Amino acid sequence: MRHLAVHRCIAVALLAAGALPAVQAQEAAQDGRWRFQATPYVWMSGLEGQVRPFRSAPAADVDKSFAELFESLDAAAFVTATARRDRFVLQADLTHASTSDSAALPMGLSARAKVRQTSATLTAGYAFAPTEAAGVDLMAGLRHWDVSTAVDVTGIGSARSKFSFVDPVIAARWRQAVAPCWSALVYADAGGFGVGSDATWQVLALANYQARDNLFLSMGYRHLRVDYREHGRRLDVDLSGPMLGLTFLFGKGHGAAALP
Repeated sequence: MRHLAVHRCIAVALLAAGALPAVQAQEAAQDGRWRFQATPYVWMSGLEGQVRPFRSAPAADVDKSFAELFESLDAAAFVTATARRDRFVLQADLTHASTSDSAALPMGLSARAKVRQTSATLTAGYAFAPTEAAGVDLMAGLRHWDVSTAVDVTGIGSARSKFSFVDPVIAARWRQAVAPCWSALVYADAGGFGVGSDATWQVLALANYQARDNLFLSMGYRHLRVDYREHGRRLDVDLSGPMLGLTFLFGKGHGAAALP
């Protein structure tokens, strides 16, 4: 069925879903200067759950490893950025994935599906009692999802579907220096609350290594869940897997003792 190709494409596109909490630069003196960082990253996630991109389509159970999903990937981009001034924290995250897949149909027909998924998150918050070795951030904001699907069946016709929604989210992030050049970060957020999706949440744990004064390498594990059901469409999935990120620090004040 053509829905098999669609569900596989959506599975890959969902690897881009959600926002990666950025690696954090340590606040130096509270001097009012802005500090910035940018983090390109990858998330080697598998996918489990149910998806239904078309109102008339049956919901499909999906259980795919990262290796299986990667085969359908056409293009992807993942980047997050953070700005800090004194104790004010501003974070933005943009993800995009484009996937395609084909499936054989009865009577010698074939179907080709393409899926594009984009998510953008913006949060702002406050850093509580930051020190040279530790810090806690509390934040709130919005996460926008946009998913479009196109299916073409040779000799029959085509179908298009597009839906988007916005989730309010609240988040907390704790970071701690554990050894020279090494630090740990734990992040959690929750949202949806029936405004966009019924519910969404994620948990992330990272180990960060300071390779240079303004360069960090992050390694960790992330789990994300989203449950969206509206107008006959369904997106009820769990994504989890290891991740890698490379963070570049900009602006004055990050210093040699910067804490990610």
